[in-house]
Amino acid sequence: MLSLLLPLSATLAAYLMGSLSFAVLVSHAMGLSDPRTYGSKNPGATNVLRSGSKAAAVVTLGLDAAKGWLPVVLVRWFGKPYGLEEGTLALVGLAAFLGHLWPVFFRFQGGKGVATALGVLLGVSGWLGLAVALTWVFVALVSRYSSLAALVAAVCAPAYYLLLDGVLWDADARIAAAIGAMVLLLIWRHQENIQRLLRGTESRLGQSKRAAGTSGTGSTHRP
Repeated sequence: MLSLLLPLSATLAAYLMGSLSFAVLVSHAMGLSDPRTYGSKNPGATNVLRSGSKAAAVVTLGLDAAKGWLPVVLVRWFGKPYGLEEGTLALVGLAAFLGHLWPVFFRFQGGKGVATALGVLLGVSGWLGLAVALTWVFVALVSRYSSLAALVAAVCAPAYYLLLDGVLWDADARIAAAIGAMVLLLIWRHQENIQRLLRGTESRLGQSKRAAGTSGTGSTHRP
């Protein structure tokens, strides 16, 4: 019974941690507008940046990544004596990510999960997280599209994890499956961004809040 209860408890705790929508909490604490009411309507760091507060965006990014990273590293650092190994690690990482997408504390209306997914990858391996983060930075600098950078980096994540097995880490099938599930959900949550990219109407990094709001006019979906 204990061998089942501990993984389930860790998974539930990770989901609840993931359900903390820091874009909303940080914006409220700093006296900014609710990020769900402007720009892309997405409660994430990129949309918080459109408020004009870089500090709020950086804090949001860090906290959203931390809530994906922390459950994974806690299992990695302290789980083995309690029988919590790679299977539980995969579950808690996926649960934290799902919490961000469908947060129980915010009527299940969450964000895309890019920063939280990065946090999970950093928890799995710092090298893996770094490789994915650098991929995002490179594509974002070249294209100026945050969404495109997120999609490319997401697709690269499972490729990096499997291709570098035995070089920088020992890959586990359960963790690979969790990463794959996150990638598929990230692509799904970016479906409107993909449509706007194809139409050439997607907002670029640094675009003003008004312009971003115009490009997203008519969309009530929170990707």
